[in-house]
This record gives sequence, C-alpha cells and structure tokens, in this order.
Amino acid sequence: MKKTISALVFAIAIIVAAVVLGNAFINRNKAQQTISVTGLGEADFTSDLIVWEARYTRMDADLSAAYADLERDKMLISEYLRENGIDLSNVVFSAVNTSENNEPIYGDNGNYLGSRFTGYTLSQTLEITSKEVEKIERISREITQLLNQGVQLYSLAPRYYFTQIEDLKIEMIARATENARLRAEQIAENSGAELGELISGDMGVFQITGQNSGEDYSWGGAYNTASKEKTTSITMKLKYNVD
Repeated sequence: MKKTISALVFAIAIIVAAVVLGNAFINRNKAQQTISVTGLGEADFTSDLIVWEARYTRMDADLSAAYADLERDKMLISEYLRENGIDLSNVVFSAVNTSENNEPIYGDNGNYLGSRFTGYTLSQTLEITSKEVEKIERISREITQLLNQGVQLYSLAPRYYFTQIEDLKIEMIARATENARLRAEQIAENSGAELGELISGDMGVFQITGQNSGEDYSWGGAYNTASKEKTTSITMKLKYNVD
C-alpha cells in the first residue's frame, strides 16, 4: 500500500513538472510584442543675434603712406558707425595684415626672369556682434556709401544666431517625444492592443535650416547661419512593449 501511494505521488510530481517546464518553454519562445515609432519636433524661430564683418584695404608703394590711408579709413568707418547708433565698444578691429605685391618679369622668349616689387597691400577687418539685428542689417547694406569717401570696403554677408538654443533643444525633444508617444498609442489602439512600458528611446540629430531654403539635412546636424528666419527640428525614436 505504501509503495502504491509513493508511486502515485511520484507520478503526479512528474506530470506537474512536465506541465511547468512545458509552459516555461512555450513562454520562452513566445515573441515579445513591441512597437517602434519615430516622432518629430519642429518649430520656426527668428534669430536674435547677428554677427557682421567687413574688410577694407589700401595699396601703395610706400608702406607708411598705405598705413596712413588705412588709419584714415578706420576713422571714417568708426564715425559712420557712431552716427548710425553703434556703440564702438561692440566693434572689434583686427590687426593690420600686410603683404608685398610683386609682378612677374619675362624675357623676349617668354622665359621667367624674376619678379618686380609693385607695392604693399594693407587690409583690416571689423566685426560687430549685436542683438540689434535689424539695425546691423541696415548698416551692412548701407555702409558701402563710404565708397564715395574713398574707402575700399567690402561688406560680408551677416551671420545669424539664436541665444536661447539650449532651451529650444529641450522644447524640441519634448515635442518629438510626445509626437512619438501619440503615434504609438494610435497604432496600439488600431491593433486592439494596449501600450505598455517604454523600452528605449533614441534621439536623432538636432537640425537648424533656413526657412523655405530647401537645405538638406546633414547626418552630423545642419546649423544654418545665413538665414535670419530658421526652422529647427529633431527626431525621437521610441520603443514600447504592447500588452
């Protein structure tokens, strides 16, 4: 009798163990249901900082005379900026760059014989960084009026920046994350499932392009400085469990 009971208990234990191991094997091989979505955060904004540069030059066979002319140009430029409401403490003048000019000498048969000194070229640049974007834009366009006073000045295209870029990045990440979550919820709802916990999140590259410029995104991140009106965007790729 005792042997019969022991055998029965042993048999039941084997059956229970088989069921448990069988369920474990089935669950192990059951694929985990997940949803992967990509959300976009995008916004237009206006630059609030401008950087403008200009260069002026003088040429003369006499170095002292060229330098004197360049100093005169600097005074005329400074006076022009002051009259147009620019604080000269915001104007940075570079060191004077000096180079010798030479022209080649050839013989009657076209052989190169050497070079002849023709004078000096002196150049200097000025740079203004300001939050008065419209004012600097106007000055950068109109400063060529100094040509009428004999100043050989070349105005470069302004560069535009945004001083609150870090706050903007955080806002775009939040928008992209929310956009991705809403997409995941919609997919889960349409498939009759319930969105589970977030498994992972990967942030894309922060991009800044000119509005309506047709610029291509860069794998390393575009950062437009040529346009005052810009568009910023970032993507977030999220992966969720689905119940």
